[in-house]
Amino acid sequence: MEKLFDLDYMLKSLPQIVEYLPVTLWIALLSMLLGSIIGLATALIRIYKVPVLAQLSTLYVSYIRGTPLIVQLFLVYYGIPKFLYYFQSEYGFLQQFNVYVIPPELFALLSFSLNLGGYLSETFRAAINSVDRGQFEAANSIGMSQTQIMLKIVLPQALTVALPNLGNTLISTVKDTSFIFMIGVVDMMGQAKIMGARALAFFEVYVAVSLIYWLVCIIIERGLVVLEKRIRIYERSE
Repeated sequence: MEKLFDLDYMLKSLPQIVEYLPVTLWIALLSMLLGSIIGLATALIRIYKVPVLAQLSTLYVSYIRGTPLIVQLFLVYYGIPKFLYYFQSEYGFLQQFNVYVIPPELFALLSFSLNLGGYLSETFRAAINSVDRGQFEAANSIGMSQTQIMLKIVLPQALTVALPNLGNTLISTVKDTSFIFMIGVVDMMGQAKIMGARALAFFEVYVAVSLIYWLVCIIIERGLVVLEKRIRIYERSE
């Protein structure tokens, strides 16, 4: 009689899936870092209404927010080699470089960073705009430059405001990395699929991988709660 649920295989699969947790985490964390840089730059361009760049930034944010992440992932994965090959064949660009041996991890990193940049730009823009305008005027009155005002006064306060949203975005990114196995990256989800196919026990391995994602997200959430509390204590002590 066939088992409804093979608990032994699920437990056996857990450590083998956890081995690929570093792949999931480094893509999520590095994407978050690069996405934050892109998002902050995009937010500042839109806040200061930089000619041409502001319009392009608005278009970029609209496109990122209006298309699914999986579509963006496939566009980067299939599009970049196609463009590079075109420039190679037409203009002799990087002739010695084989565009089809680019590691899929790089495509995943790029697509996630661009996706996060679009969403985080709105988070940063709202946080920066929440800072009291009177502080800008006070800083101007004592001769501070716009760069000094942004770095020393605005951004520290804006980051405090943005922290909860940044934390939620990080948790979402960790979960969204489950898509990257679709372009050949063996992460936790990819390993779960391999193990499920090996023993025809897909339900068991997907339960296992779901528990790992859940535990990782709980740890991140608890860490963010501690970080927020420390920031509030620091603000009160100032």
